Amino acid sequence: HVWSSDRTYANAQGELREQPLLEQPVLGNPQQMSFPGEGEALAQLRIPRFGAGYNPVIVEGTSIEDLRKGPGHISGTALPGKVGNFVVSGHRTTYGSPFNRLDELKPRDEIIVSVQDRSYIYYVTGSEIVSPDAVDVTAPVPHHPGEEPTKAVLTLTTCHPKYSAAQRLIVYAELDKKE
Repeated sequence: HVWSSDRTYANAQGELREQPLLEQPVLGNPQQMSFPGEGEALAQLRIPRFGAGYNPVIVEGTSIEDLRKGPGHISGTALPGKVGNFVVSGHRTTYGSPFNRLDELKPRDEIIVSVQDRSYIYYVTGSEIVSPDAVDVTAPVPHHPGEEPTKAVLTLTTCHPKYSAAQRLIVYAELDKKE
């Protein structure tokens, strides 16, 4: 099954690489922004610690089908580089295992999220293990639902431990700059 799921993932990633990534609003005009539909390409993820070949396409949405294609942006959370919490979930041991090595990330590691016309560089600030029902990690200010966000953060989520869905591994990062 893992081989089959990896092939499904590889085929989907190949197709996603042909799609345009999120286009940010021109001079802050949201009417000029193109937004991907469920399961379509949103951004590209790079984590230098994982090597030059690590560059999965993030899709919009986190349905079962969406996550078979690649890591998924939780709809309704912030967009890349925006104030709030840009939350991305991904498989750890199937469908290409894009988040298999999240436990290797250390504070200050770079996470680069690229959209059509720019890249956002986040730095890891920490990680934790939580129960699957700890949805407050996806709040605009993680663990503080209802609090108004003042900075752009990134939260990566995956199952923990490997080959189990008993808990979730959460990695937090903060926007440093955009290029």
